[in-house]
Amino acid sequence: MHLPKCSVCGEDYVVDMSLALPKPTPTSHPVDVGHRAEAAILAELVKRGYRVLLPFGVNQRYDLVLDCDGRFLRAQCKSGRLREGAIQFRALSTQSNMRRTRSRSYVGEVDLFIVYCPDTQCVYVIPAEEVPNTGMYLRVDPPGNRQGKRVRWARDYELPA
Repeated sequence: MHLPKCSVCGEDYVVDMSLALPKPTPTSHPVDVGHRAEAAILAELVKRGYRVLLPFGVNQRYDLVLDCDGRFLRAQCKSGRLREGAIQFRALSTQSNMRRTRSRSYVGEVDLFIVYCPDTQCVYVIPAEEVPNTGMYLRVDPPGNRQGKRVRWARDYELPA
């Protein structure tokens, strides 16, 4: 086996595999799930050439802003869950403490919802005015009752290249 040489002293590098990065176990805590979704969305947007602006701090109602030829679109990132052939996501923020839980909609505060679904590994972009106040379903598989009217197909909302 050929080991690389140090450019300063010419000695062989020795790699201690016990120092290698261990594989983490992802948690299902809502904050961690949200961070993973936000990271996947950001990576996909940047990979496809979108100009993305990130707000300073965490107290904004939006997670990122897209600069679309000088038009700024505020986006809320969400994690979608595939359930019974449809991706579902909540269009509410939830804050809780020891005394109470409070839910709040994003009406008038975001322009887009951008949803990452780990099960499909796709990113979906939905205009905020199309999203009901509580959440939305994006159909991946045909519905069991064979109805096609008023179905929101996930493929129609996939992130454009």
